[in-house]
Amino acid sequence: MSDPQRAWREWLNSLDVPRRAAAESLRAQFSALGVTDSVDLIESEVTEDLPQLARFLLLRSLWHGAIDGWTEPGSLDQLPAAQRLLAAGADREDLVRLVRAVAYEAVFATLDELDAGGDVNVTGVEAGWVVMEAGKDGSPTGRALSGLHEDLLTMDPNGRDGADLWQ
Repeated sequence: MSDPQRAWREWLNSLDVPRRAAAESLRAQFSALGVTDSVDLIESEVTEDLPQLARFLLLRSLWHGAIDGWTEPGSLDQLPAAQRLLAAGADREDLVRLVRAVAYEAVFATLDELDAGGDVNVTGVEAGWVVMEAGKDGSPTGRALSGLHEDLLTMDPNGRDGADLWQ
């Protein structure tokens, strides 16, 4: 049986001082966000230079705001179509599931487009985009946040990988 704390300490001790400090800072930040199993994310950020903390924050923010925001009291009441459906006898919980599923699909499609880096249906145009991590001062770090659509479902804060969206 392996000891995760011992493995963590051994890995930390294998790092040079700046990377060790970065790893410890990341662990404290993930811990403050309530993430208890952050070792793989930290190792990836420190050894592969992938902006895992920024990815986590963006995807979590999208879940809380765009997707799960519809579970807040009164959220459906701001939509005239939902008001009409409720008045006609529609089940509120079914409507919440519907708007959350639609919101998830819209967020996923948007992230997929951002990950593509350009419009794949247009040729001859030399323009594209990239989502990039920013530092404390708001300036780009040069580290791209890629593959965001691939991890959206696993970031479900309810830990159900979105299973309740399609019930």
